[in-house]
Amino acid sequence: MTTIVHTPSPGVRAAGARMPVFYIPHGAGPCFFMDWNPPDTWDRTAAFLRGIPASLPAAPSAIALVTAHWLAPQVTLTGSAQPGLLFDYYGFPPHTYALRYPAPGAPALAERARGLLADAGIAAAVVTQRGYDHGTFIPLKVAFPDADVPVLQISLLASLNAPAHIDYGRALAPLRDEGVLIIGSGMSYHNMRGYGDPRSTPISAAFDRWLSDTVAQPAAERNARLADWASASGPAGRLSHPPRAEEHLLPLHVVAGAAGDSVGRRVFSDEVLRTTISAFRFD
Repeated sequence: MTTIVHTPSPGVRAAGARMPVFYIPHGAGPCFFMDWNPPDTWDRTAAFLRGIPASLPAAPSAIALVTAHWLAPQVTLTGSAQPGLLFDYYGFPPHTYALRYPAPGAPALAERARGLLADAGIAAAVVTQRGYDHGTFIPLKVAFPDADVPVLQISLLASLNAPAHIDYGRALAPLRDEGVLIIGSGMSYHNMRGYGDPRSTPISAAFDRWLSDTVAQPAAERNARLADWASASGPAGRLSHPPRAEEHLLPLHVVAGAAGDSVGRRVFSDEVLRTTISAFRFD
């Protein structure tokens, strides 16, 4: 069953309104821009992504997106004024390597974020040579197709340390009051061997229930559970995100940290490739 919850847009979008934070599913490679079998596999996810702008309290000044497809020894941020695209998917139709997403970069925001991280005692680097990977440009091309919002892409930590990702998200929380939309881009289920296998259906559903309950807890309890997710979620957690392959889950930890005391809730869910995938929002 598909669940989509849209937050109604207020009549007046005041500049400077505090932005929510999102954890979104970015799909499979360039899935939204190619034929799939069955054809409607990703339609509901695309509809959810397209609905994000109208659900915001104001047009974002910029987007800071934490991507599952960039691991680095320390938090690393894109600093180019006009990043290119990194086609980091393989075996897809030729036209998917000609996609364009010319959103401007956000060098000043990169420096602002690095400063916030430094204030929290977290080392960070800014690089200018890396482009937007598909965890960034594919969902944003659906959600913000005009490519007119500056984008800062942020890495995960190669350590895959869950508490460290919550900590670095917490350091970035002030950006929400500066009009920046913080997004974690991953997949709430990401066991490559499990997609399409009916045995994954109850496993992914059980983990989704745990995630949905966890994000709805008060911040201290929520973050404690996420910090120990592999144990706290029972066997469904590791079956949904195998050891050393949890990079698609950890963007949720970053946005949970950035959420502060904001309440989380599941705002989208669908069964795709025999697995439950969901999105979460914190206001």
